[in-house]
Amino acid sequence: MSAADEILDIVDEEDRVVGRAPRGEAYARGLRHRCVFVLARDAQGRLFVHRRTPEKLVFPSLYDMFVGGVVGAGESYDDAALREAEEELGVTGLPRPRRLFKFLYQGGAGGTWWSTVYEVRCEGAVRPQVEEVAWYGFLTEAEVERRLGEWEWVPDGLAAFARLRAYRD
Repeated sequence: MSAADEILDIVDEEDRVVGRAPRGEAYARGLRHRCVFVLARDAQGRLFVHRRTPEKLVFPSLYDMFVGGVVGAGESYDDAALREAEEELGVTGLPRPRRLFKFLYQGGAGGTWWSTVYEVRCEGAVRPQVEEVAWYGFLTEAEVERRLGEWEWVPDGLAAFARLRAYRD
């Protein structure tokens, strides 16, 4: 099954499920769905940053400071956060990511999605999925801040990162 065929819950403005659709259709029609963002830190507290592969359905070849993705039909945000973090980092046995906050992202490819932001510590070696990650490194938050104006970032990740900074203040 391709990523475009993955079935997603379609949700309303209150994040209540109102239907289901394949991911490709949800993106093409701008149907509101669910997504998770996981800030992954290494043992030194640095952030996992990566550049997406050119084959990605949304925001190909852009940088991101989160791992994550869509929440599958019938899947909880918490389960999706753990699944996506382990898949994209190429690890197993991560602790359950800690939920921080939720927001409605509006704009970009695919329209709008309810987004829950998490944080997790990944203390072992990572083996990112080659289908998802073209480049990666662990950067300090100061290094990420310096790169914000230099690299082209995924817009939803930038929105989540801005909200994360506000959440901490």
